[in-house]
This record gives sequence, C-alpha cells and structure tokens, in this order.
Amino acid sequence: MAIPLISAARLVVAAGGLAAGGLVVLLAFGRNTLQTSIPSTSQNLTDQEIAGLTSKKIFFGHQSVGNNILQGIKELAAKDGRLKLNIVKSPDPQLVAGPALIEFEIGQNGDPQSKIEAFTRILDKGIGSEGGIAMFKFCYVDIDSSTDIPRLFAGYRDRMDALKAKYPAWRPVHVTVPLTAMEPSAKDWVKNLLGRTTPQDIAIKRNQFNVLMRKTYAGVDPIFDLAEVESSHADGSRSYFTRGGQKIYTLAPEFTDDGGHLNEAGRRAAAARFLSILAHL
Repeated sequence: MAIPLISAARLVVAAGGLAAGGLVVLLAFGRNTLQTSIPSTSQNLTDQEIAGLTSKKIFFGHQSVGNNILQGIKELAAKDGRLKLNIVKSPDPQLVAGPALIEFEIGQNGDPQSKIEAFTRILDKGIGSEGGIAMFKFCYVDIDSSTDIPRLFAGYRDRMDALKAKYPAWRPVHVTVPLTAMEPSAKDWVKNLLGRTTPQDIAIKRNQFNVLMRKTYAGVDPIFDLAEVESSHADGSRSYFTRGGQKIYTLAPEFTDDGGHLNEAGRRAAAARFLSILAHL
C-alpha cells in the first residue's frame, strides 16, 4: 500500500479442519459473531466530545499503519466540518504549543525495541514532565517467527511502568499490535504439516501479545484496541482462524488491499475508534 505520508511540518485538518490423505490440519477460517461498537464516522462523536478532543495535546508515535490512521482522520474530517484538528509532524512534541495531535515516525520497523527506546527519549525530552497524552504503536512486522512474546511484552510493560512512575502527569494509551489478513492456502497447510513457519504462526504471536496487553491494562490504562477494530466486520462478527481450539484474530479482508495496510474502509474504522478513545480521556 502506498498511502501518502502526512509530511508537512504543520497542517490544519478541517476537515478445519481439512481432511486429506488421512491427515487433518487443525486450521480453520471463519467469522465469529461478537458484537462490537466501532463508530463508522466522526459524526458518532458529540459536539462536546469533539470540543474536548480538539483541546488536547496528544502525541502519537508510529510507522506505516499509523500513517493509515492519520489519513483516515483526514478523511473523516473532510466529511465532518466540526472536526478541526491541528496535526503537527514533529519529533519534539514539547516544542509544539497549544492543543495538537502531534505525530512522528519512531524507531525502525522490524525492531520493536527501537520503538520503545525512541518513545522513551521523546518523553524524556519534556513531554513526560509536561503531561498530556502520549502513545506509540508497534507494527505487524515487529513480530516475526523469532520473537519471544513474553520477553517483548515484559520489556514493554517494565518500561511503561518506569515511565509512569517517573512522569505521573503523563497519560499513557496502550495500542494493540495491528494484524494481517489470512487466507487459507494449500501451501500454508503443507508448511504446517511439515512443521515450518507459516503466516498463521506469526499471527498467533501477534494475538499472544495483544492478549497480554488487554489482560495487563484493562481497567488500568486506556487501550486503543487497533487489532479488534481491524478484525471486526460491519456486522459485528470477527475475522479469525482457529488453531488448537483457539480463535486467532486477523485483519478483515475488506479493510486491506495488500494484506497488511489499511484501505479507505480500514483507515476510517481505525481512525473513528482512535478519535473516540481520545475524546473520552
């Protein structure tokens, strides 16, 4: 997906089983009916919520899917004249005066630790002591077949705990790891039978991280559950496959054109949830 980056220094947005040869592959894809509440447009927000949203100073560190979400915000704003957000691209959010949604690409994709370190540096520059809302997200490519999920999450949790203790005025928001689309294929089934790594194996790891995120922070800190949004169809059912009797959630096919990044429908769904979370902080 080639989504244009928000590159201006400052801009105002006004806007299975399969049985074969006696072998059974325990992998099935389907839809799980689970009611969710995903606003489809910014017009689900009240005037009071939008007023609160546009009066906040918010930092969002991200990479490519983050650009999709920001593009989705622009698209929602173009349809809702009430939504006037000052979006600023800056690695130094403490230098931005007044209410704004400050965004910047932090760390390197494929290196989740680099994103933890980059976010720490941003808080240490001043926004941590200044207070306000600040968050960052991992990307789906940050988790691969070699990722030790318990270790990665423990490192994330310990750093967030340390930052919260150091900067009590900072308001954290935790973001689940985005997902990729999965389609059953004979090649993947064969790889699974041979014990080789498949895209489904990596999807399981992403889901494991997200489960730890929800269990740790539910009722403690706000969570932007990007993975839930990405896996939820318009009818409230979820995109998933099963492995070992467990549902592994995946990116809904209608939300992507390349299997990982968000198309217009996906961008707007994610942006609407993102704004709803922020409006209620």
